[in-house]
Amino acid sequence: MNSRRDFLRTAGMAGAVIAASVSKVAMAALPEPVSQTLPDTMPPLIPENGRPYNPVVTLNGWTLPWRMNQGVKEFHLVAEPVVREMAPGFKAHLWGYNGQSPGPTIEVVEGDRVRIFVTNKLPEHTSVHWHGQRLPNGMDGVSGLNQKAIQPGKTFVYEFVARRPGTFMYHPHADEMTQMAMGMMGFWITHPKTKHPLIAEVDRDFVFLLNAYDIDPGSYTPKIMTMSDFNLWSWNSRIFPGIDSLNVRLNDKVRIRIGNLTMTNHPIHLHGHEFMVTGTDGGPTPKSTRWPEVTTDVAVGQMRQIEFLADEEGDWAFHCHKSHHTMNAMGHDLPTMIGVEHRGLAKKITELIPDYMVMGERGMADMAEMEMPIPDNTVPMMTGEGPFGSVEMGGMFSMLKVRRDQKAGDYKNPDWYKHPAGTVAYEYQGPLAEPARFKAEGNASMPRKQKTAVEVQVRKPKGQSGH
Repeated sequence: MNSRRDFLRTAGMAGAVIAASVSKVAMAALPEPVSQTLPDTMPPLIPENGRPYNPVVTLNGWTLPWRMNQGVKEFHLVAEPVVREMAPGFKAHLWGYNGQSPGPTIEVVEGDRVRIFVTNKLPEHTSVHWHGQRLPNGMDGVSGLNQKAIQPGKTFVYEFVARRPGTFMYHPHADEMTQMAMGMMGFWITHPKTKHPLIAEVDRDFVFLLNAYDIDPGSYTPKIMTMSDFNLWSWNSRIFPGIDSLNVRLNDKVRIRIGNLTMTNHPIHLHGHEFMVTGTDGGPTPKSTRWPEVTTDVAVGQMRQIEFLADEEGDWAFHCHKSHHTMNAMGHDLPTMIGVEHRGLAKKITELIPDYMVMGERGMADMAEMEMPIPDNTVPMMTGEGPFGSVEMGGMFSMLKVRRDQKAGDYKNPDWYKHPAGTVAYEYQGPLAEPARFKAEGNASMPRKQKTAVEVQVRKPKGQSGH
């Protein structure tokens, strides 16, 4: 994306109509809406005007350009149906902003006066809530409570000052069950205007949202009535192997900001490094509350900001630690077949159904290797090929790729890590010695005193039995 081309500098709006429908005359002065449909991670958007800051990188996303109008930073969000490629070969019909779900990240600086035009191209009314912001009550975006809903075809204006630095989100507060289930959400970053005692300067700053969908195999549109049994767990509406890796240079100071707009919590786990939680949706955390972690739980509606020194080279797994959240398009009402001997039954079934295939009798890893046909527009449950074979993952899974020769500001994927000799686990092919045994090994700590069988007689209670 060419930031110089996409930064829009035209001015001329005499005044904003705050939290109200914009007239046709004012529409001519709107910032041009910028759209992005590629699912790739876009480079950071370097600010060309306004206060300077160190920009973030949105995983499989982008940052929304703005224009400066008489000292006000103006953005234009368009709520609209979108087609999101969730993984190669698998697309979903979602709702989002400016061509994508989630919508583009909005970046501002503490103290900026911000004006956001929101145009509704959905088939129903909407609004935008600025999650975690301190702002006038009439700008909070709860339709019916703080403002009239934005009807289809209308444009509303929100205007406020970004009063405190931190990591925030935006999403509708109108028909939330439908609109958030369809993917309407986005990130908001407010950078500090000066050096902050609790906000460190970092070399890489990544952001992404946790979201989830229930899309039947072979279909395109999420089922909005689902409350718990989601089958696609995603980061920024992407599922592994469609989630980009986080590519950093050895000894970079790295910050990752994670927001959760699913209906459950997610323990996010990083391999190979320890991190500290340095911020929440309430702002930076006091240093006295920070301690080393390798997993942090991100609850519903929360944001967590983690920081660490990337001082170990390699391809390190980074994922949700709920095992069902690292699989794709799975069924929930399937019996466990592990240990079930059904070769004889399978032989009889194949006489009736020649393509019948036994699944799950040794575990589910075989599913990652099967090339059985699946419905169109469906991604396999476990997929992704690594340098040593199938990764057997899906959903909320990616990698932190740390490289000595990754240049500053370079976010390209460096391919697979080349391990130094003698640093990869290998198969042992020698004899296995019998382990030494202690004399007391295997006996109970206390011998049984009662050695005869005891017959227990059960008396059923009658009536209330005193309860």
